[in-house]
Amino acid sequence: MAHNAVMRTPLPILYSFRRCPYAIRARLALAHAGLTCELREIKLRDKPQPMLDVSPKGTVPVLVLPNGQVIEQSLEVMLHALHSSDTDGWLQPTDGTLAEMLQLIERNDGFFKRALDRCKYPDRHSADEVAQAAADADEWLEALERQLAATGYLFGRNPSLADMALRPFVRQFAAIDADAWAVKPWPHLQAWLQRFLDSALFAEVMQTHPVWVPGTAGPLVFDGPPPSNGSE
Repeated sequence: MAHNAVMRTPLPILYSFRRCPYAIRARLALAHAGLTCELREIKLRDKPQPMLDVSPKGTVPVLVLPNGQVIEQSLEVMLHALHSSDTDGWLQPTDGTLAEMLQLIERNDGFFKRALDRCKYPDRHSADEVAQAAADADEWLEALERQLAATGYLFGRNPSLADMALRPFVRQFAAIDADAWAVKPWPHLQAWLQRFLDSALFAEVMQTHPVWVPGTAGPLVFDGPPPSNGSE
């Protein structure tokens, strides 16, 4: 979905929230592609009016392009960035297809995200719902473990769009109970996540920035050479 942007800028504007997994995966692709952006870090409880003017849905990420186009979905931001530059071949896995990756991401964003939210906020749901969510999360993560067992990545020998789109959500699940995560029988999944957490790319996109103040310029991000997959 696109709207006409109210303001124009020579660089894309990225409205983001540091810890949001959707925003993290968008930043991963933008950094990977080396697309310099003006970052506008927001507070979810106090969303700035300029963001709501261009994207009334009120969620992040929101990418405003210099031509006024607004990209409102994290996966669409990733694809926009990778169609611009994809030197490490995230869109061309060594096993499987882009269509298969998109199917896995869709399942993550529906089935697993629903279970993740209920596991993370159990007080908002019934005991039966939380128990079912925990079972669903285990089912999903066990399937990823099996998929990673052969090559260490979801679609072949190298990181791909699917790896980068799913890792921020698995990271969020692992953080619910780090001790429980550490003893799960998922060695390939745990190693896959840890490589990500230790990578230069993750460090770059997780830098802390002050909350953007309307009327001021946000910091420029992703304006250096993008980290390569070799950092894993």
